Amino acid sequence: MTADTILSDEQKQYLEGFLSAVAARNGGAGGGGTPDIHRIAQDHFIAAGKQLSAEEDAKRKASPLDMWDEISANAAASRAPKGIDVFRHKFFGLFYVAPAQDSFMCRLRIPNGILSAHQFEGLAHLAETLGGGTVDVTTRANLQIREIQPSSVIEMLTGIQDLGLTSRGAGADNIRNITGSPTAGIDPNELVDTRPLARALHFTILNHRELYGLPRKFNIAFDGGGQVSVLEDTNDIGFAAVRVAEGASVPPGVYFRMYLGGITGHGDFARDTGILLKSEECVAAAVAAVRVFIAHGDRTDRKRARFKYLLDDWGMDRFMAEVGKELSFAPPKVPPEQCLPRGPLLKHGHIGVHKQKQKGMNYLGVGLPVGRLSAAQMRGLAAIAAQFGSGTIRLTVWQNLILSDISDAKLPGARKAIEEIGLSAEATPIRGALVACTGNTGCKFAATDTKGQALYLAHYLEARIKLDKPINIHLTGCPHSCAQHYVGDIGLLGVKVAQGDEMIEGYTIVVGGGAGNAQRLAREIARDVPFADVADRLEALLRSYMVERREGESFHEFANRHSVEALQAMLTAEAVA
Repeated sequence: MTADTILSDEQKQYLEGFLSAVAARNGGAGGGGTPDIHRIAQDHFIAAGKQLSAEEDAKRKASPLDMWDEISANAAASRAPKGIDVFRHKFFGLFYVAPAQDSFMCRLRIPNGILSAHQFEGLAHLAETLGGGTVDVTTRANLQIREIQPSSVIEMLTGIQDLGLTSRGAGADNIRNITGSPTAGIDPNELVDTRPLARALHFTILNHRELYGLPRKFNIAFDGGGQVSVLEDTNDIGFAAVRVAEGASVPPGVYFRMYLGGITGHGDFARDTGILLKSEECVAAAVAAVRVFIAHGDRTDRKRARFKYLLDDWGMDRFMAEVGKELSFAPPKVPPEQCLPRGPLLKHGHIGVHKQKQKGMNYLGVGLPVGRLSAAQMRGLAAIAAQFGSGTIRLTVWQNLILSDISDAKLPGARKAIEEIGLSAEATPIRGALVACTGNTGCKFAATDTKGQALYLAHYLEARIKLDKPINIHLTGCPHSCAQHYVGDIGLLGVKVAQGDEMIEGYTIVVGGGAGNAQRLAREIARDVPFADVADRLEALLRSYMVERREGESFHEFANRHSVEALQAMLTAEAVA
């Protein structure tokens, strides 16, 4: 008589959960390993009579991290993945993006967004020989290489690793690239250099297998208090450096405040936990929060599997009580008024020439047209960084890059060399933070050609309006909001618009968004605007701003001073002479 004939389905589920817990206490099925907290979390949902999502079921059957041989076999046969295997490949940073492109995109992990000139040049070679010859800088200070054929994926992955880089966990249900202040270590106003923290957390993730396969993707950022934003308050975990003065409930000095649950595409900035952490405590606190999410995040409904929804269900107090159980120390709770206000942010401080804290040195922010670079331009930038600077290239969340450590004497030569490869260290107020996701030329989710249309809008508006203050315009092709349209001064969300019997490309327009000291979600002022009409609408809105603004008023301030109805009237008015 077999167990199947003795046990009911309910008893078998209970027994499976019990044996999983025993195996976990004994170091996992293999003995001596880490407890399988993922399987235990899945067991709770199964025991409650719920069905795991397809992605969770795939992870339960076999870890995607163990599919190297399968990927190799597919590459040898020049075979593209199908079905759930498309999801599994993302654990290696490989995104099969059909039908937008019949090829792979590969995304990397670059802690704090910092690369050496050698690595940058090596990636240019890989993009040229194994991809489509271009790379995209992303809104996580990362790089994407596109148009990789199935036969080339193993050569791409090993080539990346030869450069001392990795793509492991760069997609799917994993902690994405760890971002930090792009001017870390060189910013005259920073409180903390975030580079060691981003690097420490990066390697902690790489060397702890249980930190892969979360309920959904997860973003973490460190802000060192300098003049260039990293948008830490839009992350699942954001660490923001603060200074505490004499007379507070903790000793004076520099700490990090920990924020949780940012996801602006779902309408939330990260919320203040109230705790202060020393720099050396941040990685442990991040891992503790992630482990609680692993144990309790939703494994059945992908729409509610993001970290925000666990916080919504539990509340901050309950969540932080669970985090405390994972820590060997008790961080103090300190009200925000005991911390000094954050220093000012330089809105387009990621573009142009800026003085470093090191005497006689400068960093130079290079504008990239909607984040795209050719392999030839990459090689040119690598050579410029090595010849004129310290050989360091810093990617930013604004889809551009910074060359650092350029002496006063070498600055003219560096600027000239950048211009010779078709780029510039200068940008108009419109192009300085013109952010666009991949769009429908490379992403199956996008409704619009965001990158091409962003460049068109910039050209159109620059020819008609001379702005004297920087403005951030974000274009995202779908509600996933990879370009974070809700934190732009102007945000455009791609949609399909019915026009007769056809569906054409268009946008929903939102305005007045911001992050950091200007934190606010943009408000919708127009829906389903055909792209052919967007440029005229934005021209009218910006002309109204130029005419009606108060002295020194930014567009962000102007937009939030007016009602939605007033802004809608400006958007549809005749262009102001």
